[in-house]
Amino acid sequence: MQIVTGMNIYNKTLDASVVTIGNFDGVHRGHAEIFAHLKKISIDRGVPSVVVTFEPHPLKILAPESAPSLITTFEQKSALIAEYGIDYLVVVPFSKEFSQLPANDFVLTILCRSLGMVHIIIGHDYAFGRGREGNFKTLETLGTLNGFTLEDLPPIGEEGVVFSSSLVRSAVADGDMDAAARILGRYYQISGTVVHGREIGQTLGFPTANIATSNELLPSDGVYAVMARIDGQLVKGACNVGINPTFGGSTRTIEVFLLDYSDNIYDHGIDVHFVQRLRPVQRFPDVATLKSAIAQDVSNTRIILENLDATYVRLNGKPESCAH
Repeated sequence: MQIVTGMNIYNKTLDASVVTIGNFDGVHRGHAEIFAHLKKISIDRGVPSVVVTFEPHPLKILAPESAPSLITTFEQKSALIAEYGIDYLVVVPFSKEFSQLPANDFVLTILCRSLGMVHIIIGHDYAFGRGREGNFKTLETLGTLNGFTLEDLPPIGEEGVVFSSSLVRSAVADGDMDAAARILGRYYQISGTVVHGREIGQTLGFPTANIATSNELLPSDGVYAVMARIDGQLVKGACNVGINPTFGGSTRTIEVFLLDYSDNIYDHGIDVHFVQRLRPVQRFPDVATLKSAIAQDVSNTRIILENLDATYVRLNGKPESCAH
């Protein structure tokens, strides 16, 4: 997948393409259906498939006080989109100035002239551009005048629940990793680097990897059964998200005790896939009680991960990028 961004979005990139447009935060199962359909139409018509998105998320610029915590970083989002065989990811740099661009100008300048759009697929009730002018009716009129066709996909979900990024955020914030996984089609993941911490786990006999992450959305405080990817290897683990109240902690941390693993991994990259919440964070009366609880957490983690659905642990590749 090639990534086009910056001023290159205004250059002539393609003579013909099939396009979808959206924020696609989380790249959940609803997005997956759109991408699969996009790829099918792309193959049927013999033209490249293009996903158009915005960076940063428009609400980060227009209403930062109400902007959501994002499910994926840009790197995670682009890697997930690449997995669907998409040919081009066009990343529109979003700013207050850009937000004033009429939807008509955006469609004609970028989608039609730069990308040669012959067909566009939008999700149910999606709209874009100044004042959300870029809706189905506007696109239908522009398509008639400029020679492209249009599809509006119906809501995508199951058992009466429509898949959405907001539902994923709610599930993760509640620590309901099962619900998040059902919508995402994979376990919720954060990525980061192993850093030095207070090394409390070392003194307890359960040395932990402290994670520094740029992911905005974290599960609610608690202990979780997780799978971690380090140096290309998948390792079982128990993860604590919280402030370590037993030791008077005040800073929220993410710490993973890796089962049957003892390599020195400081400064190494790590991906943590949250499988199931074990319990809330607790303040224990003494160290002995805490050690007993951690031992039970590890035992429960082993049982849970024995029945792991491996297809839900997604090992993302890195998309090829160009035109920065």
